[in-house]
Amino acid sequence: MKARVTGAQALVMAMEQIGVEVVFGIPGGAVLPAYDPLLDSDKIRHILVRHEQGAGHAATGYAQATGRVGVCMATSGPGATNLVTPLSDAYMDSVPVVAITGQVSTSLIGTDGFQEADISGITLPITKHNFLVTKPEDIARTIAEAFHLAGTGRPGPVLVDIAKDAMQAMTEFTWPVQYDLPGYHPVTRPHSRQVREAARMITDAKKPVLYVGGGVIKADAAAELKELAELTRTPVVTTLMARGAFPDSHPQHLGMPGMHGTVAAVGALQRADLIVALGARFDDRVTGKLDTFAPDALIVHADIDPAEISKNRRADVPIVGDCKEVIAELITAVQAEHAHGRETDHAEWWAQLNQWRSKYPLGYTDPDDGSLAPQYVIERIGKLVGPDAVYLAGVGQHQMWAAQFIDYENPRTWINSGGAGTMGFAVPAALGAKVGMPDTQVWAIDGDGCFQMTNQELATCVIEGIPVKIAIINNGSLGMVRQWQTLFYNERYSNTNLGDKKAEVAGTRVPDFVKLAEAYGCIGLRCEKKDDVDAIIEQAMAINDQPVVIDFVVHKDAMVWPMVAAGTSNDDIKFARGIAPDWEAMEE
Repeated sequence: MKARVTGAQALVMAMEQIGVEVVFGIPGGAVLPAYDPLLDSDKIRHILVRHEQGAGHAATGYAQATGRVGVCMATSGPGATNLVTPLSDAYMDSVPVVAITGQVSTSLIGTDGFQEADISGITLPITKHNFLVTKPEDIARTIAEAFHLAGTGRPGPVLVDIAKDAMQAMTEFTWPVQYDLPGYHPVTRPHSRQVREAARMITDAKKPVLYVGGGVIKADAAAELKELAELTRTPVVTTLMARGAFPDSHPQHLGMPGMHGTVAAVGALQRADLIVALGARFDDRVTGKLDTFAPDALIVHADIDPAEISKNRRADVPIVGDCKEVIAELITAVQAEHAHGRETDHAEWWAQLNQWRSKYPLGYTDPDDGSLAPQYVIERIGKLVGPDAVYLAGVGQHQMWAAQFIDYENPRTWINSGGAGTMGFAVPAALGAKVGMPDTQVWAIDGDGCFQMTNQELATCVIEGIPVKIAIINNGSLGMVRQWQTLFYNERYSNTNLGDKKAEVAGTRVPDFVKLAEAYGCIGLRCEKKDDVDAIIEQAMAINDQPVVIDFVVHKDAMVWPMVAAGTSNDDIKFARGIAPDWEAMEE
């Protein structure tokens, strides 16, 4: 394919050839040349968001839900810098996103021209790679390279910054193009000797645990994981980013580990003699105080990114490779060990785990004042909507409750901001997820604090016909910060109350989320009583042609338990306020 076109036309044509279906963005001066040919594309849908941050999070939601590369677009200067937060978010969670930004003309670069910002320099630490393109003939090849980089190896965000004059100049468009990426050779297939050694350790271990991270979902390896777990009869823990990689209903699933994980999952890791980490990175929210984490465990660490292996915890057997291929080869190697009679009985280990699981299940109590328990609301959403929906969350207490009290049976049904912990993530990410999965129910579980950071994207949802459901867990405060103030700052609630006391006394709300939803053209509902929860959820489920916002007014002092306080050992987990598991009694 050859054609004489402008650089901007080459940009759009390259995206069409790659298979881009949707771009989330906002036009502006420096990127305007790209928007002109985009108007003529019958293959690419452009969704006009209300803030560039919304464009970036929508691209992430789209990518997480579909497994494809998400695309966002912004102009130079403040348009580009508004993408910094979603790019950082995507980088931390290994999400394949390509961000395309306009840049001032080459003659103005470095002169502090109007709306100039060195977005390549700014985003260098938070992108997998980025490009500054100043020649029209480089545009098509760079776009091809960007999508290849974003979607292969360890996925991640890639930024392409294109000078305005490069988009306006003429060039020869040729497709396909040759990549020019010296040194980029991601390893997907593991070393067979290391796999055999890992298999031997698995069959020898008396207290093994499969520690599953988001890399398993990225690799589409859920089926292989289930086969390996059942073959080895090994307990499985799934991190916040891996919820759905292994079915919650499976008897071998112990739940989520870490700061707000289950007692069984945390205890299993702490007392394991072997941890097989698959696509996980031993982050601080899982390990707690690192030098006290799993003190007696040998470590098999499999990851596609060699930089992650032994970064936080030294691996006894390092395996570099794609989780799908790693697990498939582990299955074969373990079967060979079994064929030679090498297999360990885990009955005693499972007796211990089941004791923890039965004695310390997840739970909550209804507030004494008759107000709504937020956990109950989220639990009922999960039960009524079911496991085939896609659930998203912002960051804070509602995020943890959504991870704890919704049952996830399938991969890519739980999307949240894990590594960066970005407030305001849920609404635009839900928008993107719904665009990618139009026939699937998409529910955003959001906090009243998070919701107010990006709720302007409701306008985008209404105008573009994207019928998401937003469940606001409204406790009138920055709930997780308030919880920390309760536990660690002597109940000194400095600047965490989102409500106005005078307004509350007068019976008004600031803002009134129902009126706000209706002002945007959404359906607005409110629920304050336990007896009304199911009916309100079912009412929302029945509306499929408009976005629905539900204001669930919940008790303000509900807390997320279990909890490992930051910087402490996982052995110090609290099952409820002031209550720790009696590990020694249960191990006798």
